[in-house]
Amino acid sequence: MTEDEFSADVVVIGSGMGGGAIARALASSGASVLVVERGDYLPREPQNWSPEEVFLHGRYKNAERWYDVLGNAWFMPGVHYFVGGNTKVYGACLPRLRERDFEAIEHADGVSPAWPISYGDLEPYYAQAERMLKVHGDDSGDPTAPPRSGPYPYPPMEHDAAVAELAASFEHEGLHPFQLPLGVDFSDAGKCIRCRTCDGFPCRVGAKSDAETAMIAPALESPSVRLLTGTRVEKLETDAGGEQVIAAVAHRGGRTVRITGSRFVLAAGAVNTTALLLSSASDTHPRGLANSSDQLGRNYMVHNSTFLVGIDPRRRNRSTFQKTLGLNDWYFEGGDRSWPLGNVQMLGKLQGPMVKPARRFVPMPLLEMATAHSIDLYLTTEDLPRADNRVRVGAGGRIEVTWRPNNLRPHAQLLRRMRRLLRNAGYPLVFSQRMGIETNSHMCGTAVMGADPATSVVDPVGRAHDLRNLWVADSSGFPSSAALNPALTIAANALRIADKGGLTC
Repeated sequence: MTEDEFSADVVVIGSGMGGGAIARALASSGASVLVVERGDYLPREPQNWSPEEVFLHGRYKNAERWYDVLGNAWFMPGVHYFVGGNTKVYGACLPRLRERDFEAIEHADGVSPAWPISYGDLEPYYAQAERMLKVHGDDSGDPTAPPRSGPYPYPPMEHDAAVAELAASFEHEGLHPFQLPLGVDFSDAGKCIRCRTCDGFPCRVGAKSDAETAMIAPALESPSVRLLTGTRVEKLETDAGGEQVIAAVAHRGGRTVRITGSRFVLAAGAVNTTALLLSSASDTHPRGLANSSDQLGRNYMVHNSTFLVGIDPRRRNRSTFQKTLGLNDWYFEGGDRSWPLGNVQMLGKLQGPMVKPARRFVPMPLLEMATAHSIDLYLTTEDLPRADNRVRVGAGGRIEVTWRPNNLRPHAQLLRRMRRLLRNAGYPLVFSQRMGIETNSHMCGTAVMGADPATSVVDPVGRAHDLRNLWVADSSGFPSSAALNPALTIAANALRIADKGGLTC
């Protein structure tokens, strides 16, 4: 091998939750594993916990611009190229999907399709992922909680006073708030200090269970696992018959490098995985690799999401670790609901600089005063798969996203209910902000899994229908988005693919 050549039994492209879980699962398999990451390590530095640096100056937003086709404009996506991927700044909320989320469900704007696997197929891997990610939780109060083979690895994170008061108000309304499952290192010997800078920030003390900390670092303890940073894969090459991938062509340090392997796993995220496959079109795969079904890039989903902020000018919210409460009473249809509405969970405690990008003309002192007196929630309703909501690669390799939100009526209904609940809880001023195309940390669905090669891109164990040595192990394969944070399901499914997908054959 030369400095421009690398090789491994298994080449994993992307070091986020999916790629990290694959690497950790294969670390003791005997196979050599090479994880390829286009970014570098995110530095631990004082600016990790600076709201001004993170939200106003975008210190860690290092993605290229993407193009909004319907809006006819560029935007900066919520994507981060670092070892650990987007999990470096996620809120570490790690719920399981519900049992029914794997089945077909009728929604206001159509049907959320069934997955080719069941909750039972994924349950052992959910449990394994929760142990790896040090998940703290207690879903005994959640009316939608799925069955578990064992308890959470750690007890739940307790509510700060303002959150406990909100939970009591919800209970008084006849609802069932519960303590969110969170991946943090919080114990007598743990690193977590319950700070205000977890959700949306990098963790300066390494206490958040991101993919680097919980997956990549342990995997690299094995001599059979290597990590190649600063390496952007541009194209996958196949053999002459187009039956298998033989190499990845990448740019690294100003040079073109070639990475060969026996098996390739894509885990670059729902957009970049698809973009790489589309950019790898050839004579044998003229529409892009793994795209004989013409489904590649279609069914792009990102959730319908709204920030909801209640303000009581008479009292300060002194919470430091606010993201501990969830509400799923209206997750499914029933009672006075003809269709599912979705999930409600706390946000990490908002601060003035975090709100400024959405309220640019409001003076910072006023934003600081408002957020000092606010309680902050995140509302999520399922975004249904649509063939016309899609990702393409345009001129010059630009990423083009077409996304028209759907299923908005139940989201509006969820918003109305939560506004009333906040006012009843003593927050007379209530403000909301819908998330747009640039808020895509929950994106999924562009290389959907299924048993039928005519209607899906990969099979139920993540292997491309069209290529015998290519797997997809990120959220691209999700047939539906459900209405919950996808990170734990990405990890669990990647562990299942590593176990059942034939990667070690």
